[in-house]
Amino acid sequence: MRAIVVGAGIGGLAATLSLRAGGHEVTLVEQTRRFTEIGAGIQLAPNATRVLRRLDLLDTVAARAAHPARLSFRTWSDGTEICGYALGPEVEDEFGAPYLQVHRADLHQALAARIPPGSVRLNTQVVGIDQDDRAAYVTTADGERLGADLVVAADGVRSAARQWLFGADEAVFSGTAAYRALLPAAEVADLDLPEYAGWLGPGRHVVHYWVRGGQLLNLVAVFTTEMEVEAGAEAARESWTARAEPGEQLREFAGWDRRVLTALERAGQVFRYGINTRTPLARWNIGRVTLLGDSAHAMVPFQAQGAAQAIMDAAVLGDSLADTAPAEIPDALTRYVRRRLATATRVQAGSASAGDAYHLPDGPEAEARNARMVAYGHENRFGPHSTAWRDDVQEE
Repeated sequence: MRAIVVGAGIGGLAATLSLRAGGHEVTLVEQTRRFTEIGAGIQLAPNATRVLRRLDLLDTVAARAAHPARLSFRTWSDGTEICGYALGPEVEDEFGAPYLQVHRADLHQALAARIPPGSVRLNTQVVGIDQDDRAAYVTTADGERLGADLVVAADGVRSAARQWLFGADEAVFSGTAAYRALLPAAEVADLDLPEYAGWLGPGRHVVHYWVRGGQLLNLVAVFTTEMEVEAGAEAARESWTARAEPGEQLREFAGWDRRVLTALERAGQVFRYGINTRTPLARWNIGRVTLLGDSAHAMVPFQAQGAAQAIMDAAVLGDSLADTAPAEIPDALTRYVRRRLATATRVQAGSASAGDAYHLPDGPEAEARNARMVAYGHENRFGPHSTAWRDDVQEE
């Protein structure tokens, strides 16, 4: 079977590998000229790392990752711990795979290195997708028309393929934006920071964790913002490369715990990006074409499941197309969507709900949230986010 995968992000790369593992011929089409080191930290819960093991990539990724023992939730103003959840060996014992934190570029490189160069078409922009009863086609900006038995559109949160399939449907600004930075370990060695923590405050939260085996601290500071009142809507703009104005992050998080502010102050290069989502769909596939990853279910990152859900899509897609004749591809894609849509949609909603809870104002609401988090820890030592891992592991 021949497949075309559009988009060489995490989801597109994982889909290419999953399909190739099933013996299929895959052409990966990517509009950028080369793979570049972009982005910062990314978290891989055991639903994703189980798939990496199946692809024989877990050891490679784990060697460049950090292996957190615990997640600590803290109050914004003085760092008092609210609760903590286990993430170390206990996770691997329970779910059969570890919890890892990696640089996005390291994961991307590990995935891309397994794909033969001859199977990748870089600097190739797709401007249309169509199909007939026997094949699906992509049209490039150069006028080429490439055909295959199916097309997998993994073209991200701004997916054009989604609109070609289902009509006008734009990405939705979440009302939140974030600053991100990577700091060398020596820059924060004196701050007594937890290895992995989420600091919760009114209208804001901060997450930090290690990547590259503890060499770099990944720092993300999220704040609510109304696009309508932002001059030029800069805070709402989605970009991996838009730099914050000098000191902007310190003004936004004034009054926060000294350790958080010091880390934000020492960050040499701070980027700012708007966080966008997509409205849940009732289906992701039509005929021989399907969506995958952010193009299908882009979500806010507040449960650290965006990449993991794309990787799960890739695994289930590969399973659904195993031993499938070309004529049976539409039915196989329907099986893939049936297995994945409900879980991904549920994680989308859970991530949005988590952000709302993180940003509650001080007072009775925040106190009630803290009490729920503590109680949940007594019932489930891995925390509420592990519900998504368990659902996916059971689904697998």
